[in-house]
Amino acid sequence: MSRLTTAEMRGYQQICGNDGAMMVIACDQRGGMRSLLAKDPEAQAAISDKTLGDTKADIARFLASKASCVLVDPICAVPALVDDRIIQRDTALLIGLDASGWGTSPEGYRLSKLVPGISARSVRQLGATGGKIMVYLRSDREEANAHNINILRQCIDDFAREDLLLVVEFLTYRFDDENEAEYKAKLPSLVVGGSRICLDCGAKVLKIPYPGTAEACAEVTKLAGDVPWAVLSAGVDHSTFLKQVEDAMRNGASGVIAGRSLWKDCISLDRSVTRDRLQSVAVPRLREIQAVISAHFKGVKSEGIDQGQKADA
Repeated sequence: MSRLTTAEMRGYQQICGNDGAMMVIACDQRGGMRSLLAKDPEAQAAISDKTLGDTKADIARFLASKASCVLVDPICAVPALVDDRIIQRDTALLIGLDASGWGTSPEGYRLSKLVPGISARSVRQLGATGGKIMVYLRSDREEANAHNINILRQCIDDFAREDLLLVVEFLTYRFDDENEAEYKAKLPSLVVGGSRICLDCGAKVLKIPYPGTAEACAEVTKLAGDVPWAVLSAGVDHSTFLKQVEDAMRNGASGVIAGRSLWKDCISLDRSVTRDRLQSVAVPRLREIQAVISAHFKGVKSEGIDQGQKADA
């Protein structure tokens, strides 16, 4: 099992709160965010990167300031978040390496893509605490993953050379010829299997979909060993996500990396509406997630001393 170096551990501590748990606000979406801001495809295409950057800045102001870290993309959000002093000095910054969308192989497999020109070195130059890579995996079909595993290994090696923290995320997906019920039944094994692939590639921090059941969460924890994992929201409604977070935290997760479940119905092309709803709707949601984390996080032990207690000492 891969272990964090001293430099990576320092980065990991920074993306966690004083209790040692991850609470990261994710707003690295581009295509997905455009689809929330406008329904018509032509209107979506007309939304500029600057408009997305302004939306992400508002999310950072209202949510990341109350969490431990914000995850953004390298196209719309940085360096402005840093240069314009939008994120607070004690808020960690992760930058996503994955490009929006995916390619498709002749067999129907999703092919992950990277943002051109973004490397561990450029992530460091943008003032970030670390990076995040997302790939698509179907652990039940080995031939579906070769391209994406190659990307994953490439990014892990690059960040290792820079001794910079990298959070590894994967998403699973349904094949076109696979019915919904069949796919849903496979989901726990697909998430556990995808986690295994990432760990075998050398992942040191995981961001994964909800594994489907409490038992599957416990299986991921056993499989990961000392590698911390956070559950992502995948855009489900807030009440559903709260139950998923509780399942995950009760069964060994080390935190949450949440995006759309917090802010998907809060953002608008009218920034005054966005700011009002982030404050009145998204912030209370964040506080509810933080309460679940606080109630169930078991903490990290080091020489018999709880890390959260050390941070508060």
